[in-house]
Amino acid sequence: MENLNASQNIILEERRKKNNDFILQQSIACYEDLPLTESSAEVTLKSVETIAKRAIGALLVIQVIYDIQAGDFEGSVEFFRGKLKQFDIGDELLNSKELRILNGTYTQQDLFDMDWAYEAVWSLYYALGLVDDIRDGGETCDCELAISLVSKKSSFDEFVSQCKLRDIEEILDMLDLYYRYDWAVTENRIRPNTNIGNLVPSNVVERRRGLEWLISEEDDWYDLSLDT
Repeated sequence: MENLNASQNIILEERRKKNNDFILQQSIACYEDLPLTESSAEVTLKSVETIAKRAIGALLVIQVIYDIQAGDFEGSVEFFRGKLKQFDIGDELLNSKELRILNGTYTQQDLFDMDWAYEAVWSLYYALGLVDDIRDGGETCDCELAISLVSKKSSFDEFVSQCKLRDIEEILDMLDLYYRYDWAVTENRIRPNTNIGNLVPSNVVERRRGLEWLISEEDDWYDLSLDT
């Protein structure tokens, strides 16, 4: 942070104040001195192709967990492996939990975590310009829309053609907001009288996970540290 110039520091201070004000307007607990988040000068945003493949891969594997619960593991894996191939997504693009699910070595925790991964995908959809706004941390994602944006396309090229990557400053604004939301829900877990308004803790964590992954060097978003 010491290497940032004055104009970059001003942007970060303004970002923090704007998000703190927004949080306070919702009567959500706010630690106004929570550290500044990254500047666009410090990070590199993943490419639209990389983000799109991550979103599709996660979304398709999420569908497998519902078939597992319905007792159709083998048929589901065969079908969705075909879909992954259709969208040019190999195993090297999947994360640890997704691979365990497809390989049948998953745990119940993997199934639980991947169910909530819809919200991480939703944050990627936001970055790709496919959804307008995700500031409401209490509103769950539109799962039907999330699925239809993939299922109505026949190839990766057709899917990515509908994407328009947002400006990095806009993405960092949203990441900063979810970083501050995450402080509130973490504080609420420790001190239950902490006001979190309508925030859904799992929504907050998973959307932050997706947003953090966009600027991280990690391939597997479950390797990210989400400390506050």
